Amino acid sequence: MKKALLLGTTGVAVALAMLTFGFVAGSPQVAKAGTAQAVQTAQPAQTAVAGTKIDRTEVEGIIRDYLLKNPEVLLEVQDALEAKQKEEQRIAHLGVIKDAKDQIFNSAFDGVVGNPNGKVTIVEFYDYNCGFCKRAIEDMRALTKSDPDLRFVLKEFPILGPDSQKASVVSMAFHLMMPEKYGEFHNALLGGQGRATEATAIKIALSLGADEATLREKMKDPSIPEAFSKTYDLANKLQITGTPSYVVGNEVVFGALGQEVLAEKIEAVKAAL
Repeated sequence: MKKALLLGTTGVAVALAMLTFGFVAGSPQVAKAGTAQAVQTAQPAQTAVAGTKIDRTEVEGIIRDYLLKNPEVLLEVQDALEAKQKEEQRIAHLGVIKDAKDQIFNSAFDGVVGNPNGKVTIVEFYDYNCGFCKRAIEDMRALTKSDPDLRFVLKEFPILGPDSQKASVVSMAFHLMMPEKYGEFHNALLGGQGRATEATAIKIALSLGADEATLREKMKDPSIPEAFSKTYDLANKLQITGTPSYVVGNEVVFGALGQEVLAEKIEAVKAAL
């Protein structure tokens, strides 16, 4: 925050300096209208400007005094900068979502809960060892229960170390084997106590009827690391660096903002259909 405010201060200082120097240096330009009378009228101003010495220290002092007397300017600049950055980010996201629509919403490696043919799709990037994701699982359950038209896509995004990566390998292997039970697997692993590991993931998979030998063979499928690589690349393009993060319609939503916020985003998508 301090760095951002410093940037804002620098921006204001530069702008004021430019205005100050621009006013002094730019005054003669006013006289360049077409008549001799205008030139004669402008001559005193030119002389005055020519005799003016611009003192850097004095200008910096003026800027400093102005900022001290009007500190709210810094907040205005900061707000304007953030608004500009958010709009640029939104436009960038639109392009990525348009170009990678199938990969985001219809990847064969992603689990789906809720209505697989729902009119509205929300995609969650999650990690099995993300505490916020563990709490956000209740949002997913509540939203899919209350909205029969909601399709909830679960995109494996293991970023919290080797345990997360290995648990996700088991998860994706299980999904390849028994997609109809993937929702149960996901709820058990993400909603369970303790750290998700390869061992805990395999235990849950076996409890749901998976054959261990077949599961372990599926875990070696080269398409799984390829899918991870594509997801990491996609997340990078969408500027997703943490979990949970969501794609709802043409918007990327960062963080566990809660059921109500997600429901509002979903309703906005419905209204645009």
